Amino acid sequence: MGQVEKAKINDAIQMHRIINLFADRGEMLPRSLSDIYENIRDYFIYREDSKVIACAALHISWSELAEIKSVAVAEEYQGKGYGNLLIKACLEEAKELGIPTLFCLTYRPGFFSRFGFTEVDKMELPQKVWSECYRCPKFPNCDEIAMILRVEKAKEND
Repeated sequence: MGQVEKAKINDAIQMHRIINLFADRGEMLPRSLSDIYENIRDYFIYREDSKVIACAALHISWSELAEIKSVAVAEEYQGKGYGNLLIKACLEEAKELGIPTLFCLTYRPGFFSRFGFTEVDKMELPQKVWSECYRCPKFPNCDEIAMILRVEKAKEND
């Protein structure tokens, strides 16, 4: 049986493969291997035996704001609740760190709405959150949906 845990350096290559499979389809922002290594502390993974099958990151943007990003589950493992477990881990860490507000940019608003995220106009997000947009192949024509969550109002999704 697998488990959610903080990512380790040796997980980066497998995470890179999973994330960029979806990025190649235009379903999420691509991540370079160097970006994953530099931000490895942001990531949670779901591992079965020695195989990383899913990942998600909680990236702190400011004192009161963090982003959930790079949520990816290998195709053959989708629909089994692994993404839910990773989001719950991110929510719990945000609570532990005292971060009151989370946001995400997504093409899957239905997934995030199950946790209490609500759609907002991208322009409502602080300018600080756009720091990596210039790396996106869709810049400046972002078509992702911005969503926000007040952590204290987060839903439990079983």
